[in-house]
Amino acid sequence: MPSFIDPEHQHQHTSKQFDHELLDIRSRVLALGGLVEEQVASAVKSLLEGNVELAERVIADDYKVNTMEVSIDDECTQILARRQPTARDLRLVVVVIKTITDLERIGDEAKRIARHTLDMVGHFPRRNQLSEIEELARYVRNLLRGALDSFARIDVDAALRVVQDDRLADREYETILRQQITYMMEDPRTIPVSLNIMWSARALERVGDRACNIGEYVIYYAKGKIIRHISLEQLEEDLRSE
Repeated sequence: MPSFIDPEHQHQHTSKQFDHELLDIRSRVLALGGLVEEQVASAVKSLLEGNVELAERVIADDYKVNTMEVSIDDECTQILARRQPTARDLRLVVVVIKTITDLERIGDEAKRIARHTLDMVGHFPRRNQLSEIEELARYVRNLLRGALDSFARIDVDAALRVVQDDRLADREYETILRQQITYMMEDPRTIPVSLNIMWSARALERVGDRACNIGEYVIYYAKGKIIRHISLEQLEEDLRSE
């Protein structure tokens, strides 16, 4: 004789399973974020120190980022198919999919920096050529850390700070471009090295942009607002008025 299952109990059980699945994908995003942070830090260190072995390790480990991204994306697809989430839960799954895409691309930028390190083997730049890029790397790593922290806590204020602070990274990037152009004009022999530094700076600037995107996703999840085409001033005013 079939046993009777209380529909309310079954609903609660299913709901708890779904909550666990949502918690799991959030945790896995943060694990991916931690791996990407390590990749960026190692790539920057390889560039600043001319460390070929470390650069090669960053390139070799990129598959780990790709594998995690694909796995989380697959889990999100299964959740969408099985659970058909609505409202806030749907926004979370969408945000996770967008966030892991940006994290995977940040991993690609780390690999790109590592390759520029290898391109400069035997032509290591002068220390003063690296001082500005070291500062940009510091800005960008703080942006990435702030974006991941805002995602972990769903902290709108922290996410907004990331969006605001991306301007600082953009300005630092522009300073590096002007500096390297000056070096190339003064001494054409510096052109190969300066170009690699400029391309590395561009990769870092893109990391900052990706971190800014993650901050925007957090605001979208928490507030239901798509802010990509809103000015910072308007965004700040809108958030204050709520």
